Amino acid sequence: MDIITVYFLYGLSFFSMGLAVMVEVGRSAKYDFARALRPLAAFGLIHGSHEWLEMSLLIHTHLQEPPFAAWIGPIRVFLLAVSFFFLLDFGTRLIAGAGLITRLRLLAVVGTLWLAGLLWVFAAQPLPGAIIAADVYTRYSLAIPGAALTAWGLVLQQRKFYQAGMQSFGRDVTLAALAFGLYGGIGQLFAAQSSIFPSQILNSAVFLQWFGFPIQFFRSLMAWIAAIAIIRSLRSFEEHTNRQIESLREAQLAERERLENLRGELLRRTVRAQEAERERIARELHDELGQRLTAIGLGLRAISGNFSRPERVREQARELQALVDGSFSGLQNLITGLHPPQLDDFGVMAALRWYLREVGERYSLAVELTSQGDEPPLSVEVRVVLYRIVQEALTNVIRHAGTDRASVRITFEAQQVSAWISDQGRGFDPDATLKQPGYPCWGLLGMIERAALVGGQCRVSSQPGAGTQVEVLIPIQRGEVA
Repeated sequence: MDIITVYFLYGLSFFSMGLAVMVEVGRSAKYDFARALRPLAAFGLIHGSHEWLEMSLLIHTHLQEPPFAAWIGPIRVFLLAVSFFFLLDFGTRLIAGAGLITRLRLLAVVGTLWLAGLLWVFAAQPLPGAIIAADVYTRYSLAIPGAALTAWGLVLQQRKFYQAGMQSFGRDVTLAALAFGLYGGIGQLFAAQSSIFPSQILNSAVFLQWFGFPIQFFRSLMAWIAAIAIIRSLRSFEEHTNRQIESLREAQLAERERLENLRGELLRRTVRAQEAERERIARELHDELGQRLTAIGLGLRAISGNFSRPERVREQARELQALVDGSFSGLQNLITGLHPPQLDDFGVMAALRWYLREVGERYSLAVELTSQGDEPPLSVEVRVVLYRIVQEALTNVIRHAGTDRASVRITFEAQQVSAWISDQGRGFDPDATLKQPGYPCWGLLGMIERAALVGGQCRVSSQPGAGTQVEVLIPIQRGEVA
């Protein structure tokens, strides 16, 4: 068996794995498994380079002789140690998910112990035996623990894949765990014969005698299996991304369906509210204005029959005048309730001042109204939306807050108009209220929907026992000013 080819394939396997992992990690760095793979990429690149250096030394044998051996030997041991440090780091990240500081401390402890042992090795014997012993010592103290931790960490990652329903990727990392376990437990145990125990008994020569092929071939085989399994598992990032996209799409469709259902229900509620308002108007016209007009008609008829009694005519005329005045007052109240004329004639602030006086007289709710900035001539839509939202917010205060005080602040700016309605009542949980089945909080949903109709936002903030705040932001675009 050509040992140079074995070294080439051995280095190629780990170097390819390192490149593939490095590229994929750069695209999928937001996943925990991807971030943990960074040390594995470094291990693959450095360890592959180390094996190619070993191959070069076999090709150029003069590099193993003085004076080259004095500095090439330590470089080989250094590359080997650095690669296995990264393998240790990879296993540690998979198992504990430790942060950078914790991992650096662990590697510092391991590195100190390794360096102390290495100094003892070089002090105990001269070159080139010390280089061989240092190589064996590095494999025993770093490679075997690093491979064991990596295998354990990959098994833990396999469980995560199975829990996520990604069984095929779980099988890939299981195969990689087995390959790394054999790579460390057997491939690094049978090192070169040296003064380090147990390499006097279990070494590469014994392995060749037992199995008929060099230990480097076994390492290369395990390296290729591990590399292929790790590269195959990298497809899990794409699968994970596709699942997230699909989950977001399903959530978006569900939310869109919920909003469509909500809009449909709001439309039905609006139609029913319109019909109820028409019924109320018809009832008030019939019960109050109709009766007053009937009384006025009867009074006029009575006057026409009492021309001979001037005193009686004057008395009936005064009664009819009172009925006419009452009819005008009732009609004015009805019109004002439907759409306050102040809103069109004098603007939002004037309409709100009138409405807050009515609220204070009818419901004993003291509302402090303040404003900032000069009110521009807003469009009809913006004025109506702002007025109705404040009206609905104060209606909720009257019905649910359990307080007799509230405040309203209107701010006029160049690009937007905002309103802030607050109370110190009993409060509630807006998220739970808005999301409970049946959509019972039509007042809140109506405010949000009204603001959205003019491109604005309505946000409700509240906590049980901490009052409620309603914030409305309505942008003023060019062409929306009356």
